[in-house]
Amino acid sequence: MSVSRLPAWDFGRDPRSAKPVIQPILGFSEEDKVGTIQPHDDVLVVTLKIGGYDVKRVMVDQGSMVEIMYPDLYRGLKLKPDDLTPYYSPLVSFEGRIVTPKGQIWLPIQTGSEVVEVDFIVVDVYSPYTAIVARPWLHTLGAVSSTLHQKAKYPSEWRVCEIHGDQSSAKQCLVAAIQLKPKIESSARAEGDL
Repeated sequence: MSVSRLPAWDFGRDPRSAKPVIQPILGFSEEDKVGTIQPHDDVLVVTLKIGGYDVKRVMVDQGSMVEIMYPDLYRGLKLKPDDLTPYYSPLVSFEGRIVTPKGQIWLPIQTGSEVVEVDFIVVDVYSPYTAIVARPWLHTLGAVSSTLHQKAKYPSEWRVCEIHGDQSSAKQCLVAAIQLKPKIESSARAEGDL
């Protein structure tokens, strides 16, 4: 996980006292694009410490309201069905199919010195990603993400910290998803013929 600390401050005044209040400002500039391949349409794929392990191919999806764990991560963390609590609401996959979750599990995600407990919904479907982190994680961490700049920023200990995306992994995941699409479509047609 690549985390860097940048000074960015808003020197305001606390209305209850005469002391200045230092608040980090979260934002992006042209300098944040340095080190990225531009132009691009890549999703933000990062490495995060989940359950004490560095986990690659985690997609940051600020448009989603649930965190998802896929089979590769479930097996990699050596989780068992007994580790899961029931989750009864069906989900809709990227392909528009209804997916019945296997259950849910609370796991810590550590970014720098910050730890956020996340409720992952475990699904047994293929994905090129190991997990998806979404708005609940971003909001609890106080983070903002930018696919254009390929990073997420969050305040920590009066600093602005960054989590850098991995464009190479994002492109590999896209290729894997595209290669899988014809198989899914032919499978869906076959199911419709039954």
